[in-house]
Amino acid sequence: MTANALERAHELLGFWHEDVLRELPADVEVFDAHVHLGRDIDGMRGLPEELLTMMDEYRVGRAFMFCLDEPDRHPAFRAPNDRTLAYAEESGGRFIPFVRLDLNEDPIEEAIRCLDRGAKGIKLHPRAQQIALNDARLPPVFELAAERNVPILIHGGRGLPPIAADLHALVERCAGVQLIVAHAGIADMANLTARFAGTPGVFFDTSTWSPIDLLDFYRQMPPEQIVYASDYPYGRQPNSLLMAMRTARFAGFEESQVRLLLGENATRIADGQPPLEPSTPKGGDDFWQPTILARIHQYLSMATPLMWTRQPDSIGVLGLALNACDSPTNGYRNETEQIRELLATAQVLWVAALDEDEEGERIRSARFVSRLIHLADILAVTAHA
Repeated sequence: MTANALERAHELLGFWHEDVLRELPADVEVFDAHVHLGRDIDGMRGLPEELLTMMDEYRVGRAFMFCLDEPDRHPAFRAPNDRTLAYAEESGGRFIPFVRLDLNEDPIEEAIRCLDRGAKGIKLHPRAQQIALNDARLPPVFELAAERNVPILIHGGRGLPPIAADLHALVERCAGVQLIVAHAGIADMANLTARFAGTPGVFFDTSTWSPIDLLDFYRQMPPEQIVYASDYPYGRQPNSLLMAMRTARFAGFEESQVRLLLGENATRIADGQPPLEPSTPKGGDDFWQPTILARIHQYLSMATPLMWTRQPDSIGVLGLALNACDSPTNGYRNETEQIRELLATAQVLWVAALDEDEEGERIRSARFVSRLIHLADILAVTAHA
């Protein structure tokens, strides 16, 4: 039964692969502004061959790439940064390398070493490296980035206190620095967008799990300041591109603005071109959803933390989401049937992942569960756009 479910999962992902390609604007070249290669201390791995294959399949030309929080990161991320530079060289220019820094271990020396060897940006992770944004060691990093005309990409997702005020002070202090705030700045979104919306040279990437987060984000940030990002290997396709495009169109992006998001803004950063003048954000302050899709989204939101922490669905929330698909659909029968297919397959694989003794197979099944449930939730949120 598990084999059949895995086969069906591949078929479903193949269907949505084709759907994403149909939804991509004609002749667009996607630029992924946030990918990792290497092995994280949490066990996640980003493999160059896998990433390049995925990029080829989804018309992604280039990507900003940096290492994970690796077991051999001491001292100064030197060994992982060397691998980053090697991956970039082997990719023929498709991976654009960023040097990852730890403020506790020679950050300026390591940044200069890697920038001199071809790094094109700097990666900071305040949560993983326990960096406070008011740390006196940060301004020299920002000043170096401005001097070398390379962007800084900084984690702006879960696990952080409010960061907007200190980050704004750094940008104000270091004239000309280009900044990419990862994960749509969900750690402090309202304050970050209030301070940076309309500021040329400050960008936010789209690598979030929740389509609701992106809809809230788009209404606060001009399209000229948004770059598409997958967060590979944590983010996967077809989920990442599907969510970014469907939420952008839901928010009212014009096709030219979808192109900015998918590749043109990041291409300008990579090629050293000046940022575009920001326009106005898109989207509205209200979110309306058909009741049946709201129920499904609610149950999938309840299922997600259980799935991430590899717990059984003892509450039965996936079953409730499946049962909700039988409700009167008021014109959304095709969408609820698509959601049902994804969730029925995920339900089988969820049980299999928990029962599997071999770790590799358990992880593989769990990742399929994650991707299928995420796709179902994207549909639940955007199907009525």
